[in-house]
Amino acid sequence: MDMSTLDRGQITLLGSSFCVMLSMHFTVQLLSQHLFYWKNPKEQKAIIIIILMAPIYAIDSFVGLLDIRGSKAFFMFLDSIKECYEALVIAKFLALMYSYLNISISKNIVPDGIKGREIQHSFPMTLFQPRTFRLNHHTLKLLKYWTWQFVIIRPLCSILMITLQLLGMYPTWVSWTFTIILNISVSLALYSLVVFYHVFAKELEPHKPLAKFMCIKGIVFFCFWQALN
Repeated sequence: MDMSTLDRGQITLLGSSFCVMLSMHFTVQLLSQHLFYWKNPKEQKAIIIIILMAPIYAIDSFVGLLDIRGSKAFFMFLDSIKECYEALVIAKFLALMYSYLNISISKNIVPDGIKGREIQHSFPMTLFQPRTFRLNHHTLKLLKYWTWQFVIIRPLCSILMITLQLLGMYPTWVSWTFTIILNISVSLALYSLVVFYHVFAKELEPHKPLAKFMCIKGIVFFCFWQALN
């Protein structure tokens, strides 16, 4: 292939295709390793959901570059799936950290070694919560609710946004209202992850979740602010 005959758009599309295939390659590789060594289903189910975030985002970005009939409508649908999936990934990441510490909210299991651990809120959460509180089943359940609220709010907002756009009822003030709601929602979900990790950084260190968390946080926020442009 003679690269000199390609225009900038074709080169971008070619590079994007390569990145998508590379993402799919590593995703299949990781998935096959987990499925072959299926020893801890609870943890590995959450890990698989997190791994699938990469190809979903890659395909969504690739479709966004296409300029063919029907691609815009399909991209709107695919982008909504991506945005809803990012909420699920955040919730599953907290579930994964719970699993690392043998915490089970549904079975009311909180190891004695972590009960009573002190957690400190920062501003602006201190406006709604005590600055300092002790870790117990109730507070762990509260952190879980703070992540799962984004799983509920994100799809609802996506459905409403798409419906209003199709009906031609999407003025600027409505767009900014959804932006503020989603910004608060995702910030609360990520805040719960930060609080939990800050308290149990030493216990979680063998699993090295910080790098994974920074990748997820980076992807979510970069895509969120990119969508505003």
